[in-house]
Amino acid sequence: MPVIETTHDEHSLTLTMVAEFAASPERVWEVYADPRQLERVWGPPTYPATVVDHSLTPGGRVTYYMTSPEGEKYRGFWEVSSVKEPSRIVFRDYFADEDFNAVEAMPGSTNTYTFEAVEGGTRVTYESTFDSLEGLKTVLDMGVVEGSTGAINQIDDLLARG
Repeated sequence: MPVIETTHDEHSLTLTMVAEFAASPERVWEVYADPRQLERVWGPPTYPATVVDHSLTPGGRVTYYMTSPEGEKYRGFWEVSSVKEPSRIVFRDYFADEDFNAVEAMPGSTNTYTFEAVEGGTRVTYESTFDSLEGLKTVLDMGVVEGSTGAINQIDDLLARG
């Protein structure tokens, strides 16, 4: 399983997950840079994602929805602020309504994904920083650790297919 560490810190309002993959940083980066690959790994396995718009550039947006086993759609979007290919992405992540507007009642977070070469592959550190402790606790209570672990663990299968 790629996820090797998960921690959260209520003082810094962060949730950090670390995963390692047996592929180069450039190859792992492609998973996020290609919307068709991203939708195969974004979201838990039982909630497949559909990427609607994908602009992985500073100022760009990535919009998506996940479909539950019952057919409900859960939307979200990224506002991309920084991209340093193939080593770092920074974006704000929001829950969204049907028109991909931020849902103010749900917590947004600033996310930094860092890709670094390690022996045998790539280590990716996924750090999410929330605006409040309430926001962090809300997503933890929603099962974000379990959902994100399931999502990240799908990357190995995608990488194995080439």
